[in-house]
Amino acid sequence: MAAVLLSDAQMQSITPPFCICLVGPTASGKTATALAVADALSRWRPVEIVSVDSALVYRDMDIGTAKPAPHELAAVPHHLISIVDPAVAYSAARFVADATAAMADITSRGKLPLLVGGTMLYIKALFDGLDDMPAADPAVRAMLDARAAESGWPALHAELAQVDPPTAARLSPNDAQRIQRALEVFFSSGKPLSSFQRPDRPHTAMPPMISLEPDDRAWLHARIAERYRQMHSAGLIDEVAALRARGDLTPEMPSMRCVGYRQTWDALESGAFGALEEKIVAATRQLAKRQLTWLRSLPQRERIACDSVDATERVVARAVEWAQLSTQH
Repeated sequence: MAAVLLSDAQMQSITPPFCICLVGPTASGKTATALAVADALSRWRPVEIVSVDSALVYRDMDIGTAKPAPHELAAVPHHLISIVDPAVAYSAARFVADATAAMADITSRGKLPLLVGGTMLYIKALFDGLDDMPAADPAVRAMLDARAAESGWPALHAELAQVDPPTAARLSPNDAQRIQRALEVFFSSGKPLSSFQRPDRPHTAMPPMISLEPDDRAWLHARIAERYRQMHSAGLIDEVAALRARGDLTPEMPSMRCVGYRQTWDALESGAFGALEEKIVAATRQLAKRQLTWLRSLPQRERIACDSVDATERVVARAVEWAQLSTQH
């Protein structure tokens, strides 16, 4: 299915229904907490979960994305999970269209949408709209991939810093996907990506938002390491090997750039698995760091320490309060 392309005007016409958002970095416990919230609210208003995750949209990518288990998916209806093939490039614009449709359907049936995930760009796109940037250009991307293969992404990051300092400042020198997109925008339009940011644009008010964030970063790092070990035991290498064997996927595709998949793909190509755990854990920590940076830019969020013993109870209590208030207006 082709990506849904919306104009800036169309984006501004979208008004998502009332919902509650549960966000946080990877491995912060969002899935289990969301199920607890849904169970608590089901006594008086059923909940359906809308995933806000750029990796969970892909089919046949279950282990490396920490996709909810079958019994968890069966316990509460979930939306936007396993909806596209890994060969498809899923976009923020398509997420807005898909999420808005799902939320409208959930609301029309008298249920409450619970948005759960850590892809904060999707949250921003849903409630703030998208900038009217140039479309993807396969030729430019191929050129950038070739240059990165020769010089490395840190070299392209340094080049980005010359033409778009604000964007380069917020990206890791090894964030291949975002560096490529920023340079693609510059080469396609002659303007830096940061120039497309429009702070004066009208936006939809953010919904009630709970953010699971650790007080102790070491707690999150330990969970990331343990989750990798669980993925390894569950067959992560075999999962990536099966995707690689299809023959129609490449490591440059967005799906295969997901944390865990790119590192495992490289290990399968080289036959060197000794440092795989270290590389995946390090990349996952970097992802969590970027997510926490995004979250700190959202002052309206209500932060709850995910490493506190009563984190789930506090999230549930707050969600129930908000849901009750929503029925009074």
